[in-house]
Amino acid sequence: MSQKGIGRRFSIGIAKEVTRGTAISSANHWLPFSDASLDEKYENVSQDEAYGIIEDSVGQFRTKNWAEGTLKVPLTDLSLPLILYAMFGASADSTHSGETVVYDHKATVGETAQHQSLTLFIHDPLSGVDYSHALGVIHKMDLDVELKKFAELSLSVKALKGVAQSSFSPSIAAENRFLPQYMTFKYATSVSGISGATAIALKSFKLSVDANIEDDDVLGSIAPIDYLNKEFKVSGSLEAIWQNESDFKTVALATPNVPQALSVVLQNTDVSIGTVPSHPTVNITLDQVYFTAISRPIKIKDLVYQTIKFTATYSTANSEMLNIVTTNTAATSA
Repeated sequence: MSQKGIGRRFSIGIAKEVTRGTAISSANHWLPFSDASLDEKYENVSQDEAYGIIEDSVGQFRTKNWAEGTLKVPLTDLSLPLILYAMFGASADSTHSGETVVYDHKATVGETAQHQSLTLFIHDPLSGVDYSHALGVIHKMDLDVELKKFAELSLSVKALKGVAQSSFSPSIAAENRFLPQYMTFKYATSVSGISGATAIALKSFKLSVDANIEDDDVLGSIAPIDYLNKEFKVSGSLEAIWQNESDFKTVALATPNVPQALSVVLQNTDVSIGTVPSHPTVNITLDQVYFTAISRPIKIKDLVYQTIKFTATYSTANSEMLNIVTTNTAATSA
């Protein structure tokens, strides 16, 4: 029986597909979300030939079905590796140094047009009808770290039309989260130089990833037979109080422009895992970044801030553009 209610009662889940486009029966992770939409989309063609009348058409016919939407979820340690696997396309699992039950999950860019697909799940207790969506892909991802907020992911997703299922029984696992005070930012002229670099205090940090997904629409099918990624792009921005020219301006204006390696580490030091002990960590390394714009608005009653935009490029020396290592207690990225 249907009923009215609020969005807090809904649940969104994800699972790693073993066979691309074949739905999994249950979720690997149910995601806590602050905002979500996964809507059925469709396209029609109008029958608008001349029929001796002035009305614009005499009918419409369905030509395409799919699903599309967005999710906002907190950055958490257990579900993040699967999200990154789907976004980046490649993931490697290993035991964390010095530990036996703590693991590292390293996400890198898979050099293919098919990154890991997911099954997306919607539990809708209001209508009483739940759905699974096969062939789910994440085609855009924004990571935002801001003051007084949990670090957050904004995900843009696509999938096939939903298939009604028996009611799911969602269970959201207790995951470790990441607060702004856990973050450390550094940059240097090389990845090897980051460890010795001085940390710079930021007010905010944003990383944007775009896989440039294209629907693989073909004759003989009303649904896309796949979602294929094209150019993989990474960019971002950061904000800091203006205190000197050496933090960012000198490097940004240098001629010739010299690429930098950026490091963002979010480590939840309030939680210990393993025996060393280790801590839940998200370690982001961008091998080769160019500062593309710097601005410093001056307001007479406010502190002076600077905003820097950057673009990541592929490093031929390191054979990668970026990697993200998540440290947690799960043995695999799924």
